[in-house]
Amino acid sequence: MPELPEVEVVRRGLADHVVGHIVESVTVKHPRSVRRHVLGGDDLSARMSGLRVESAQRRGKFLWLTFDDPDTALVVHLGMSGQMLVQPADAPLEKHAHIVATLDSGAQLRFVDQRTFGGWALHPLVEVDGTSLPEAVAHIARDPLDPLFDADAVVRAMRAKHSDVKRVLLDQTVVSGIGNIYADEALWRASIHGERIASKLTRPAGHGLLTEVQAVMSEALRAGGTSFDALYVNVNGQSGYFERSLAAYGREDEPCRRCGAPIRREKFMNRSSYSCPRCQPRPRR
Repeated sequence: MPELPEVEVVRRGLADHVVGHIVESVTVKHPRSVRRHVLGGDDLSARMSGLRVESAQRRGKFLWLTFDDPDTALVVHLGMSGQMLVQPADAPLEKHAHIVATLDSGAQLRFVDQRTFGGWALHPLVEVDGTSLPEAVAHIARDPLDPLFDADAVVRAMRAKHSDVKRVLLDQTVVSGIGNIYADEALWRASIHGERIASKLTRPAGHGLLTEVQAVMSEALRAGGTSFDALYVNVNGQSGYFERSLAAYGREDEPCRRCGAPIRREKFMNRSSYSCPRCQPRPRR
């Protein structure tokens, strides 16, 4: 699934190509893509038509558009394969284009989702800690690239958890935006095994880990994100290329870039974890 860098790339594209334009019409072509909008596709289309897009915003892996209606936000769930493409109106429609919004610029914002796990939904805005957020995002913690991110508070929250540190990194109520890829990469950089108990991390180790999270995400953002297939692309349909720089994730049996030991793959929450057995020794229980 897209993580913070990939979602931020999409957000920047929307800010460049969609913000400031009026939504002339919205056509919903697949009901699953609006299943989170409880009043259905016709209601979403009617409420969005005529609104001017004021901003494209993000917290962690959550993306939304705000409008000149101050009480409405469009939350976009990218899911496993969701794409937000900005295309000329006369461009051939993609096979899995399930929602099409026509803008006053003549372009179309198309939600393309092969696996239909994602979708659009309108939500009211609420204020949380001085920040306006869609109601559906109100429980999500600030992410490491947020200007108001409080690393001290996050380290305290992590050290209060008697759980594997990787599980804590993936807990979006503790720190948002981190998924399986960047958790493995940050843990490798910090030389910490994901099965270390978070409560046993020292404060310096916790801060060091968050510093590596920020560093790897910033580098991935500059590279346009990580693309393993054609499902993650930016609004122009282009893939990111940070995959070339990954040091742990997806590199089973390849040599560690730091010590040369073969990277190992282990089962983790119906997924996989990648680490170096030498640089990141498994903790003793």
